[in-house]
Amino acid sequence: MLEALAMAEARGRVEAPNRPLSLGETRGLVYRIGNANLLDGLDLRIPTETLTVVMGPNGAGKSLLLRLLHGLIVPTSGQVLWEGRPLDEDLRKRQAMVLQRPVLLRRSVAANIRFALKLRGAASSKRTAEVLEQAGLAAQAGQPARLLSGGEQQRLSLARALALNPRVLFLDEPSASLDPASTAAIEVAVKRACEHGTKIVFVTHDLGQAHRLADDVVFLHRGRLMEHTPAQHFFEDPVSRAARDYLAGRLILS
Repeated sequence: MLEALAMAEARGRVEAPNRPLSLGETRGLVYRIGNANLLDGLDLRIPTETLTVVMGPNGAGKSLLLRLLHGLIVPTSGQVLWEGRPLDEDLRKRQAMVLQRPVLLRRSVAANIRFALKLRGAASSKRTAEVLEQAGLAAQAGQPARLLSGGEQQRLSLARALALNPRVLFLDEPSASLDPASTAAIEVAVKRACEHGTKIVFVTHDLGQAHRLADDVVFLHRGRLMEHTPAQHFFEDPVSRAARDYLAGRLILS
C-alpha cells in the first residue's frame, strides 16, 4: 500500500471513483514458481457489497491471491478482472490494502493521515481529526507513528487506507497477534466500512473472526479453490473434505 501511495503522490491527486466496481473475477489464475503452481487455475467470482473472508491452511495461497487481485504481482497465466476489464492503474486507485505487519510513514500519526488525504485532494485539519477520532487515535495525533503499540499501528494503517475511501479494501490478517481490544476495534472499523459500501476481502486464520465477519467464504487448499459459498453454508455444511478437516481442527494431509 505504501508503494502505491508514494506512486500516487508523485503523479499528483488521486481522483475519486466515478463509478463503483461491480464485481471482481479471476479466470484460470495461475501463479507458478519453478515447477510449482502456488495458485492453480482459480476461477473465482467476487460478489459486490459483501465481506468476503478467505481461509485455508498455511501455504494455501491466501496472501498470494490478495496480491494478485490488487495487482501487486503479475500472474503466470490467467486474468484478474474488475468491472469486467483487466486490472489497471485507474482501478487500483480505487483499491487499498492493509498487510499483517503495518507499513507506516516515518512521520507523526496525524501526518500519516494527512498524506493519504492529500492524495485524494481532501487534506484538512478537520478531516484528519475526524479520521483519527474514528480510529480512536486522536490523543496520539502528534506522536511519531513508530512509537505506537502494535494494535495502534494497525489501527492507523487501516484508518489511512479507509481515508482514501476505497471501493475495494484487501486485508491480509490485519489482527494477527493483536490483543482482543485491538482486534475488536479493527473488526468494528471493517464492518462499518462494509456497511458504507466498501467491498472487503479479508484473509484470516481465526475461525471465530470468520464467524463474526464473513458474508461469504473462499476456501483455498494447495493453491486451488475448494469452496466459495455463503458463510452459513460453509460453517454448517462444508462440501470438501479439506474444509471439514480444517473446521474440525484436524491436520490436512492431502
